[in-house]
Amino acid sequence: MTAVEAAYRRLLATGELRPDVDQERVVAHLDRLAQGLAAPPPGRWRRWLGRGGRPLRGVYLWGGVGRGKSMLMDLFFAHAPEPRRLRRHFHEFMLETHARIHAHRQVDPGDPLPAVARAWGAEARLLCLDEMQVISVADAMILGRLFTALVDGGTVVVTTSNRPPTELYQGGINRELFLPFVDLLTDRFDVLRLDGPVDYRRERMGGLPVYYVPNGEETTKALSQLFFRLTDFPPEDRERVPRARLRLPSGRTLEVPKSLKGVAVFSFKRLLAAPTGPEEYLAIARTYHTVFLVGVPVMGPEHRNEAARFTAFVDALYDWRVKLVIGADAPPQGLYPAGDGSFEFQRTVSRLIEMQSEAYLAAGHGARG
Repeated sequence: MTAVEAAYRRLLATGELRPDVDQERVVAHLDRLAQGLAAPPPGRWRRWLGRGGRPLRGVYLWGGVGRGKSMLMDLFFAHAPEPRRLRRHFHEFMLETHARIHAHRQVDPGDPLPAVARAWGAEARLLCLDEMQVISVADAMILGRLFTALVDGGTVVVTTSNRPPTELYQGGINRELFLPFVDLLTDRFDVLRLDGPVDYRRERMGGLPVYYVPNGEETTKALSQLFFRLTDFPPEDRERVPRARLRLPSGRTLEVPKSLKGVAVFSFKRLLAAPTGPEEYLAIARTYHTVFLVGVPVMGPEHRNEAARFTAFVDALYDWRVKLVIGADAPPQGLYPAGDGSFEFQRTVSRLIEMQSEAYLAAGHGARG
């Protein structure tokens, strides 16, 4: 038993986790992978081999929302005996990969993928990627060659997804060109399913509402309790909740005031009263399974720009089935009662109501398709 399984046992012993046969099976597998990482044979040219001289296989962990996939991957990442390791959200990893491809093409007209894969490999012998979902044709067309180069170069990849490999990029343009990547996952990764009967994320919400009115001390307290219930971060340490920066396709970055375990917190004033747009909203939707938006005001005719941004933001989250937790001065019907586009805003009202439903909250994070 390595530090990975020991850490899992400690969480069980303290009551932070409950016994779960499916999770224990995955932990045992990740523990064996950690043992392989701990004992590579000497020799630079064989650095990608594990015990017995066999290549270490990556892990593709898939299953329904809230079953603990990201938690177990993060536990493995935190305790894996490999100093050269990186953990990225899959969307973030692909954005950075495309940025590296673009930068390479500025100085070399040749094929950039081998060089980009070597650069990733130089940084990470262990690469953990959360929430793999392929909807971009640009991603689909390079994934097979990119991951083949990574695996051949000795990088061990552990990734999570809500879908089995065979269902990735279903219905996508030129999907036949994507199938070699599916073959790579099934041939050179251990595909593990984590799909027990309990949605722990939904259970942690405990049937609590996700829309709070009006703004004020009671709403702030309720939102704080729900945030810490979802993330296990002690309320007394609220000032130490980590921040984050999202890298956008344009190269700009977006500050995330609070970011923890796939949950982000934004204020209406800083996000939607500012000149942000679909690029920011899509990055948020792709990266976080739950978003808190605090301080939503009632908007009048003079706030038509804010109302339009709010609509675009809700649309992005809705399309990616992101859970939206709101503190507002009015129910959805009263947020933008008059002004340019107030009639069209009724679609946003309808979506805000649907996003509070049990069916929506039980859906997995990811783009509809």
